[in-house]
Amino acid sequence: MKIVGVGAGLNLLTQEAISAIESAEIIYGSKRAIELARKHIKCEAREISDYTLKSLPENAVVLSTGDPMLSGLGKFAKEGDEIIPGISSLQLACARLRLELSNLAVISAHSRDIGNVKKELLMWLGAGKNVFLLPDFSFGAVEIADFLKSHHLSRRISVCESLGYPDERIDTGTTDKPPHPESDMFCVVITK
Repeated sequence: MKIVGVGAGLNLLTQEAISAIESAEIIYGSKRAIELARKHIKCEAREISDYTLKSLPENAVVLSTGDPMLSGLGKFAKEGDEIIPGISSLQLACARLRLELSNLAVISAHSRDIGNVKKELLMWLGAGKNVFLLPDFSFGAVEIADFLKSHHLSRRISVCESLGYPDERIDTGTTDKPPHPESDMFCVVITK
């Protein structure tokens, strides 16, 4: 099986990903992932809902939005599966905000225990790191700002929405005046 990152938005497929998609015998992925790769698909493509990938055939090419190893389908890879990286929202956000990856901590709040996410956030900010955070519906930009204020931390907060799409939007505020996302496809970057 190959797990292929199709990028976070339009026109972000790598040549390696394109080659894997074009030579695939059967493709599986979310509706969004299939749409991002559509012009390179030359075989049957099926939407999946069981993201554990257990029931898929060994010759499957599985499309993962962004990069499979950033809160993606790469975590379900078995020994012998090939993972082809993609251009992630993390890379796009850092490029747009001109942030070095080397001083950045990455946190995913997707379906995670928010208490642990908060502890991790405080740990990385206390260590002087900037933070890239994939939010959860219960812990977005406003909740992050409120949490930081409750710990007397003043930071810049950027909401990066629809990265790689024509309606891409980046809004930067502070813990006192946090940005408000206008869609549910966003990430949060916290800086000094």
